[in-house]
Order: sequence, then C-alpha cells, then structure tokens
Amino acid sequence: MTGARALAEMLSAYGVTDIFMVPAVLRRTMAELELHTSIRRIHAHGEKAAAYMADGYARVAGRPGVCMAQVVGAMNLAAGLRDAYLAHSPVIALTGGRDPATKFRKVYQEIDDVPSFEAVTKFNATVDDVARIPDMLRQAFRVSVSGVPGPVHLQFRGNEGQLDQEEADLDPDVSGLPSAIPPYRPRPSEADVRQLVERLQAAARPVIVAGGGVRASGAGAALVALAEALSIPVATSLNGKDAIAGTHPLSIGVCGTYSRGSANRALLEADLVCFIGSETGSMTTHFWRLPAKDAAVLQIDIEAENLGRNYRLDAALLSDARVALELMLACADRSTAPRRGTWLARVRELAAQWRDEMRPLLSSDAMPIRPERICSELSRHAPEDAIMVVDTGHAGMWMGGMYDLRSNRQSYLRSAGHLGWAFPAALGAKCAAPDRPVICFTGDAGFWYHVAEIETALRWGINAVIVVNNNGGGNQSKRGFDRVYGGQQTEQGRALWTFRPTDFAGLAEAIGARGIRVEKAVDFQSALASALATPRLTVIDVVTDIEALAPSAVA
Repeated sequence: MTGARALAEMLSAYGVTDIFMVPAVLRRTMAELELHTSIRRIHAHGEKAAAYMADGYARVAGRPGVCMAQVVGAMNLAAGLRDAYLAHSPVIALTGGRDPATKFRKVYQEIDDVPSFEAVTKFNATVDDVARIPDMLRQAFRVSVSGVPGPVHLQFRGNEGQLDQEEADLDPDVSGLPSAIPPYRPRPSEADVRQLVERLQAAARPVIVAGGGVRASGAGAALVALAEALSIPVATSLNGKDAIAGTHPLSIGVCGTYSRGSANRALLEADLVCFIGSETGSMTTHFWRLPAKDAAVLQIDIEAENLGRNYRLDAALLSDARVALELMLACADRSTAPRRGTWLARVRELAAQWRDEMRPLLSSDAMPIRPERICSELSRHAPEDAIMVVDTGHAGMWMGGMYDLRSNRQSYLRSAGHLGWAFPAALGAKCAAPDRPVICFTGDAGFWYHVAEIETALRWGINAVIVVNNNGGGNQSKRGFDRVYGGQQTEQGRALWTFRPTDFAGLAEAIGARGIRVEKAVDFQSALASALATPRLTVIDVVTDIEALAPSAVA
C-alpha cells in the first residue's frame, strides 16, 4: 500500500477524529483520509493556530492531537508546540522536509527545520523511507503519551511530504498499542507509601498541592477521597485547577503566581506540603517563595527527574498519581483527621477573609465592567459540564484566582505562557468534545493573535463561546511601564501596550459569527445563556476597565 493509506488507517485506528493543518502537506494522505476514514481535516489560517488547536484537542481527549504543515510552515508549527511542551500535552506534528536528492542546492523555501523542533519535543525524527512510516508513527504515539506526556515531531521527505505517495509492504496495525494518557501506571513500593503517609498524617498543618499530573492521571476522585479521609486542605497549580471543585470545603484555590491570596497564605503557614503531579516550578511556588522555608516537603511524581528538583524532600514516591493516591488512601489512618480541626478552621478563616476582601469587586456593577465580575459570573453560570479554556497574562491571573469550578464534571485548560493560545485551543477542545459547552476566556490582546480563526470555526461548525475581556490594551504591562517611567508613564509610553478601540462583536458579525456586546455587568448572564444556545461560534465582547489590575501574588 501507499504510505498515505497506511497513515490514514493508523490515524483512524488510534482514535483521531480531527487533524489541524495548513495546506499543502501530505496531499495523498488527505485524499485517503476522506476516502477511508471519518477524520475531519481542519484547515486553519496559520500553522501556530493549528498547533494550538491540536493542543486543546489533546488536553480534552486525553490522547494525541495531530497538526501538520509543509516545509515552509514548519517553524511556525514548532512555535505553536512551545505551549504544548511546557504544559505536557501530547501533540504530534507532521511536516514536510528536505529531500536528500536536492539538499544543499538552494531549493525554494527550504531550510533544515529539524533543529527548530528539538527544544519543544520529546522525540524529533525524520522519515526518509516509506517503509518506516508504520514504526515511526507507532513510536510517535507511544512517546507522546508515555511518562510525562509531550509533543513529538516527524518530518516526511519532500517539501509537502511527498514520501506518502510511495508504496511498500506496510503493516498499519496498532491494536493494543499505547494511544491515550496514561498508558502505563508506575507503582511505588508499599513501604515507601507507608513512610510518606505516616509523615503526611503526622503533620499538624499540612497542605496538598495538586498539579497537572493529577489531571493527566485521572486522579481527581482519589485526591478528594484522601483529602477528606485525613482532613487536609488542597491547593492546586493552574494545570491542576480542575482536580478538585473550587466549591469543595477542602479546596483553597490556585497557589503560586497567578493565584488566590488565601491559598498562598495557607502554604506560608503550613508545616508540611505534599506536591502531587507537580514539577514544583516557579508558577506554582511563586519562584520558590512557597512554602515557608521550615516546612517539610513531600513529592509524588511519575518522572524521577522531578523528585527533589527544587526542594529537599522528607519522603517521595515515583508513581502514577492515581495509583499513589489510591494506595495512600488504603493505608491512611482516619483517626488522625480530628487533630487538624484547628488547622482547617484557620484555612477557612483565610478563605473567608479573601472573599470578604474581594466581594466588592466580584459583585461590582461598575462601568466599564470589572474583570472580577466576569469571573464571578462564569463561576456561577458556566454549565455543569463546561470546558473553560483560559489565556495567559491578565486573563490567566483573573481566572486562576477568581474563577471556581462547581463540579468535577467541569474542566479547566490554561495557557502555559503563550498569549493568544486560548482561542485556537478552545476550537480544538470543542472538536474533541463536541457535545460539551466550551467557553474561552481571553483578552483583546490575546484575541488579536488569531482572530482569523473565527472563519475557520464557522467553516467547520465549531460552536465555541469566546469571552473577550476588551479593555483596549495589554494592561498587564502597566505596572512594569509605570515603574520604569518613575511612577507615571508618558503618553508615548502608554502607547506601547494600548490599542485602538475595537468592537469585537461587530467584527465577529462581519465575518459571519454571532457577536454580543456587553457594557453592563448585569447583562453578562443573559449574554452567556444566549451564546451557549446559539448554533454557531459566538463572541461575547465585554467592555472592561483598562485601569483594573489583577492582584499581585501573596508571598
């Protein structure tokens, strides 16, 4: 068979329902996908957006998202893998590449793109012989989902990957092979589990910090069960935000830099912190200012390199998060829970103080609208099974600290640091879960990056809801520019981060989407309900206060 037929059959057998690409790449494969599979070929307006779509798809589906580009667009695709790499999302990038027969002859549009992918992938390889297509694609899927997940890149010979047109004796069978997260669940020894649990339940003021590894492992229920059994409050990283509902009595919110003040205060008062599925990076620990220096630290992770990377550990488990939590629950001594009654009261006091402090902003009717009020409205009115996709910058700060998930059926995806990620990622998320409502929260600065993908969503019937915090600028930069200008910027300084006023609702309508402009906070609930009921992409353009700044992290 042709390499194209093998690729089509294998992608279908792996459960891929959508691919995201900018043509022209693997043209013969595109034809085979139409003839022999039900996979949709989502043609985006830019390679980076295509990679972000595949990323959002992968995070919701729990299996690889696939993106493609020809040789001249390969570096754009690599740029889009940066967020997937930092967030540990299993994205598989397929690109065209150089043909050995014409290397070094100045072929049009051609350079060596392979090094561009080295820093943003777990596995980066070339496929120069059609006979290698089956084993290399199997390797790509296996690597992307195993251990700590992450992106993979395969470059196919020919600027458009014309290698797929060649024939060989190929075996496209992938039955029984790794295709979803997690394919393997490492198990710790019982002695190590007992040692860590004894240390955990001996603490007077413990806090569990749940990271993205809890989410990837599907360990949310086990996490909550252990926390309830031992009466231990739970903070999360941004990647782990949906590991526990924000309304759960033991939830204290996101800790770190884009965080909730009460969560950071609790970590500063804790005598022991147990990180589960977290790399203990700067965002979760606010550049290692959390926890307090004299607190004991425990860590559970599937990757040995992460254990003890940033803290001296009192105990550690090399394990899949769900396996570890279930084993810990089995040997937990529930009789120790009452000892933490005073600590739980203190944590709840901190949470109440934060809510009292923020209540005027969360319920504000000010015009222009306060972003805190948008977060409050989304907390209360997002559907019970909603997928929330959130950008970085101020969008990540507002939603990380101010938005609460109400149930374990809701999901939360966040940018790992790349402004503009959320809108295309939300489209990919909707492709992975077409029956669930998908809400994107981004700012105007983020939305401008890939606004052309409104047309893509309309063309393919991807009916997400896009909430734009439209304040006319990237005002996360305001503090920094105020500082360098000695306290107050010049008009020219302000021009470095502000934009012309834009009616994004009108822009959406001009392209063919639905647009709703919200200028009063009281109108947001009805706008959201109407958008969710609309059978096409809808942009909710919320006019907000450019002077509203997200609170700085407590440390």
